[in-house]
Amino acid sequence: MSILKRIKDSVTAGINENWSNLTNISELDKVDQLSNDRPIILFKHSVTCGISSGAKYRLESDWDGLSHDVHFYYLDLLSHRNISNAIAERYNVAHQSPQILIIRNGHSIYDTSHHRISISDINDALAQRA
Repeated sequence: MSILKRIKDSVTAGINENWSNLTNISELDKVDQLSNDRPIILFKHSVTCGISSGAKYRLESDWDGLSHDVHFYYLDLLSHRNISNAIAERYNVAHQSPQILIIRNGHSIYDTSHHRISISDINDALAQRA
C-alpha cells in the first residue's frame, strides 16, 4: 500500500461525526434544498495537504464556538474532484483547497480558503448575512 493511500485512509477514517460526506454530485441538489432552512457549510479538503489538515483541525477543535445552527458537509477532493468542479461552477467560486463555502437559499454567500478558515470567521460571515 502506498504511503499516500495510508495517509488518505487514516485521515478519512477520522472524519468527525459532525460532517456529512459529500460523495455524489446529485447531493448538491439536497444541499441547495436544505440551505433554505439553515446555512450549509461545505468544507473541501485535500487529505494529503498539511494546510488542509490544519484547517480541518481548527474547525473540529472549535465546534462549540459555532454560534449558528448549520449543517456541515465534507468533501474529500482527492476522491471526488468532479464534485469540487461542480461546486465551483454551481456556486460561481474559484476552486481552492482547503476551502469553506456557506450556502444559503441555494447560493454561496461566503467562501474562504487556506489559513483564513476558522469558526470565528464563519460566525462573522453568518452574522453579517443573517
